[in-house]
Amino acid sequence: MTPAAPTSTPIELRVFVVDDHPIVRAGISATLEDADGIVVVGTASSGPEAVARVRAIPVDVVLMDLRMPGGDGVAATAEILALCPDTRVLILTTYESDDAILDAIEAGAAGYLLKAAPEEEIIAGVRAVAAGKTVLAPEIAAALVSRMRAPAVPAGPTLTPREREVLALVAQGRTNGQIARALHVTEATVKTHLVRVFDKLGVGDRTRAVTLALELGILTD
Repeated sequence: MTPAAPTSTPIELRVFVVDDHPIVRAGISATLEDADGIVVVGTASSGPEAVARVRAIPVDVVLMDLRMPGGDGVAATAEILALCPDTRVLILTTYESDDAILDAIEAGAAGYLLKAAPEEEIIAGVRAVAAGKTVLAPEIAAALVSRMRAPAVPAGPTLTPREREVLALVAQGRTNGQIARALHVTEATVKTHLVRVFDKLGVGDRTRAVTLALELGILTD
């Protein structure tokens, strides 16, 4: 009698869930655990906590909320991808403003879905980003297309809300360490934002960045 060929164990996608609301976090985790081939390897309630935990364990996909009191999801996304380049981040949030979308995409997120999406859409989104695809909720895709089609308005350099926030704190005379503590991010993240600000403004130091931003109306007195 010929022995049966061994069956291969299906590869499970390792997913990490980040959300500051315990009930939402538990609900998302339960939804994913019920899906074939997906295992939730951990959860976190803030951006910094997510960064610390994801860097310590193998994770394929991070489901990331955006607005969390303990540290926002955009900064956490950038840090996780810098530390774990093979990990994919899928934003799952209730926020859909143009700035929030662009900030998340600029940080390297592979997709952006809304929490109101059907469970099967969220599960499909996780599998898609794990496979290297980009996933956008229809509402998000429509918002981006609308923004791209809008007539260009001559203006100075465009800073993201976070970059303006960092520059405003620089204008107050705060150090990188003080800014990091105020925004609940690392000093490395603050430096990254400042480098982007300097590049966009075409300057080489903090003083000139603040002066030019005031001249252009990016910052106000």
